[in-house]
Amino acid sequence: MNRHLLTIAELEPEEIAEILDVTDTMVEVNSRRIPRVPALRGRTIVSLFYEDSTRTRISFETAAKRLSADVMGFSVGTSSANKGESVRDTVETLEAMGVDAIVVRHRSSGVPANIARWSDAAVVNAGDGWHAHPTQALLDAYTLRSRFGSIDGLNVAIVGDILHSRVARSTIEVLDLLGAEVTLVAPPTLLPPSVEPWNVRVTHDLDSVLGGVDACYLLRMQGERMNEAHVPSLREYTMLYGLTAPG
Repeated sequence: MNRHLLTIAELEPEEIAEILDVTDTMVEVNSRRIPRVPALRGRTIVSLFYEDSTRTRISFETAAKRLSADVMGFSVGTSSANKGESVRDTVETLEAMGVDAIVVRHRSSGVPANIARWSDAAVVNAGDGWHAHPTQALLDAYTLRSRFGSIDGLNVAIVGDILHSRVARSTIEVLDLLGAEVTLVAPPTLLPPSVEPWNVRVTHDLDSVLGGVDACYLLRMQGERMNEAHVPSLREYTMLYGLTAPG
């Protein structure tokens, strides 16, 4: 298995299955009174987040501590990045400190791959630009497998702002590798110019697919990545692509 986790495309289906099996073990560990194992004892992991995050950052740092690793936090707002220090300079500083793994989130696509070239540490991509978010996709796959027992043969609809969503890209890849059928549901303005590289179906009508899917994955509107209006109004978008409980 590759020592880095940069994209889902770098994984084989058997490797994904192995990751999900290990996740089963960690779920059991999390249920213990003291949820900790010594798997990463003596290792140092740094969270290198150049983009705002709450859940992802806390999740990674909690996981590292439960694996008994030492954790170093990095906040761009209080770092030398504000004085013009480049990402590479920062990585080389961390390298000199002897870190074993770097968890990176950045607003620009490709930064985690560059860091993997600059550093001897293992690199985990926690989201880069519009490009990829492999750990979120693996978590989504684990959720589906826990609910249905297997992902193979499932019908999954991914709904909403697919154009700007790195999560959608990675989730499409992992579901396809594990044998699910994926349908993208979005207005034309929120779809990529081409979906030909993906093994997916496309529709603009949410109601037409709801009766035939096992799971419906709703994406938020990525307003921070939009430079123009992609829908006439949020009210109209919600009416067509929002999902509400019956009754």
